[in-house]
Amino acid sequence: MKKVFILFIGVLAMSVSNAQNVDDIVRFSSEDLNGTARFKAMSGAFGALGGDFSAFSINPAGSAIFSTSEVTVSLSNYNNDNDVSYFNSTVNRNDSEFDLNQAGIVFVFNNMDNGDWRKISLGLNVQNNGNYYNNYLAAGRNNNSRGIADYFVILANGQFLGDIAQQIDESDTDTYLFLGENIGFEAQQGFLGYEGFIINPVTNDNDNTAYTSNADYSDGADHEYLVQTSGFNRKYTFNVAAQYRNNLYLGLNINSHDVDYRERKVLTESPVNLGSGLQYAEFSNELYTYGTGISFQVGAILKLQNIRLGGSYQSPTWYSLNDELIQGLSTDFRNPTSPTEILRRDIFPNVVNAYREHRIVSPGNITGSFAYIFGKKGLISFDYSLKDYANAKLRPTNDFLATNNNIETQLQAASTYRIGGEYRIKQFSLRGGYRFEESPYQDGTTIGDLEGYSLGLGYNFGSLAIDLAYDRSEQVRNPQLFQVGLVDRANINNINSNVTLSVSFKL
Repeated sequence: MKKVFILFIGVLAMSVSNAQNVDDIVRFSSEDLNGTARFKAMSGAFGALGGDFSAFSINPAGSAIFSTSEVTVSLSNYNNDNDVSYFNSTVNRNDSEFDLNQAGIVFVFNNMDNGDWRKISLGLNVQNNGNYYNNYLAAGRNNNSRGIADYFVILANGQFLGDIAQQIDESDTDTYLFLGENIGFEAQQGFLGYEGFIINPVTNDNDNTAYTSNADYSDGADHEYLVQTSGFNRKYTFNVAAQYRNNLYLGLNINSHDVDYRERKVLTESPVNLGSGLQYAEFSNELYTYGTGISFQVGAILKLQNIRLGGSYQSPTWYSLNDELIQGLSTDFRNPTSPTEILRRDIFPNVVNAYREHRIVSPGNITGSFAYIFGKKGLISFDYSLKDYANAKLRPTNDFLATNNNIETQLQAASTYRIGGEYRIKQFSLRGGYRFEESPYQDGTTIGDLEGYSLGLGYNFGSLAIDLAYDRSEQVRNPQLFQVGLVDRANINNINSNVTLSVSFKL
């Protein structure tokens, strides 16, 4: 087995900031529609209703609506269908997986003395805030006269040739490790580009700091860009709530967050011009982000005959995260001394770039809710939430000045609208919902608005209840292939559909 080295970069801020960008901030600041089947069947419009584990993850007062102690477990099947357009070529990828996405328990203690405080509830709910399982492939001919060489030229410029050129008796691992420990990420990229014959120095002096492309993109380049992601953002909610008299419910949540995100990106490129110095390149980047976070929520629900009013505040989430990056490069290129000969170069340093811990402060949000109860026949509910993504921050501030400025200029306040309904026929319940989430980006195109609907049904056996839900959402995304150089975008139409089964037991 090959030895894998661990490299810690804790000196250069530029090296740290390369691991985080605005897209990453949006990812860890967003919440998917996850939870119990009843919650999902009504598109999450539960802020004024309560009596559901996912409901009190929105409004902590909701746990005091439970009449008895209860346990609920939910299993989901996630399906992602991606139609990816890249320079007039479209590729479809469809993938699915199962996940135990929610489990919770609540204990209800009634006040037997009939005082003003009628009952208190204590709850614990574990739920996925985000499920990162997704795959897509962008493939087509890029006609914008640029490619992966532009990425390496930009990052290599400013680096001394004497630093990034491999020394006699050095292995790829030795050079890559040395550059990361002593100079930084840009020097590592310069080494990969230069030793992979993707870029050329303007002069062969050790003091040279300017580079040019060894690829000819005049006729375009054929690209395949594969992105595979997995992992979760899991929220552990510790809840306490109470009922005051007959119509007021108050609650508090303390939330612990667990982040595990894995991303693999592989670009393969073939310049169309057969005279190009670079004939083929395959560049892989594997990112692993992990860490923890903490947040809190407060909320209230007011009953007014058939009307329910709810309000809640979720604090920012304070994350402490770590990034690890593994890179590899393979190229085919013309022999500089014999242009008719094609050579192969494989650079796999087997080094894990382990960056120092950084912090993300995700934006808080407020939610206002309204529901109308039609006796025992059913209900209709509406939630409105507002989250200002421009308030997100990366810490330490001095290390992320450029990224924080991009957050303020690229992101915006985004509203979420959810409406749901339920109709009861004896033990049966029929449910449906609709939701609309505004884009967190000011341009509205990097990530577009999200629109979704949901359906579900349930059967209550008394001490046991079974609920089933189907929800579907659609959203357009336009991610850049790379942050610099090869900045063309893939247009992704993502349809996310889920089936969730929940089983609840009264204790």
